[in-house]
Amino acid sequence: MELIEYPDAEMMMMQLADKLAGEISRSLSSHDRVSFVVPGGSTPGPIFDSLSGASLDWDRVRVMLTDERLVPADHERSNERLVRERLLTDKASAAQFVRLVPDGEIDIDTLLEERLRPELPISILLLGMGADMHCASLFPGSPELEAALSADAPALMQIEAPGGLEPRVTLTMPVLRDAVSVHVVITGTEKREALDRARKLDPKEAPIAAILSDATVHWAKE
Repeated sequence: MELIEYPDAEMMMMQLADKLAGEISRSLSSHDRVSFVVPGGSTPGPIFDSLSGASLDWDRVRVMLTDERLVPADHERSNERLVRERLLTDKASAAQFVRLVPDGEIDIDTLLEERLRPELPISILLLGMGADMHCASLFPGSPELEAALSADAPALMQIEAPGGLEPRVTLTMPVLRDAVSVHVVITGTEKREALDRARKLDPKEAPIAAILSDATVHWAKE
């Protein structure tokens, strides 16, 4: 694991956006298209704001979420809504968005084969982490967690979130681990302490631990 510490969150978001733009550009120089997989939640919004204006061949970039709540795309808690409003704008509006949520007659198995498989392995993965050490929608204590961590897990699974929150679909650990480039972005003392704990724990207790050895972690105190 490589840990990069920043003086403040604003600088981290701008510098990480520049770094991701550089990686996308380099990947496009040797591949016809690039898969760029991003988290939902509030943390990555400023990164998306900066990255959306980058001068890249966005029409060759496939943007996908690590996980999604099973809510309508215009719902206030939809990760897709966040991505469409803050990343897929300006120059990045030319990118293709690969939806993880089944729609119409499309079920998860069909979606996996028709939408997801062509974008694997992930070229560039950006992850967040909760204070409970979850990543994507892989939560400690989830009844589906062991299956989602397994080496033979399907690429996409439906997960029951803790605390009565909406059910979700999530990329599973084998897909996340196979990403060519992995970045984790966190802010605040609580998450830094959680990161330090996760490095000593089993992925069943701290799912983020399963990918830390190959990740670059970006942290700012506030």
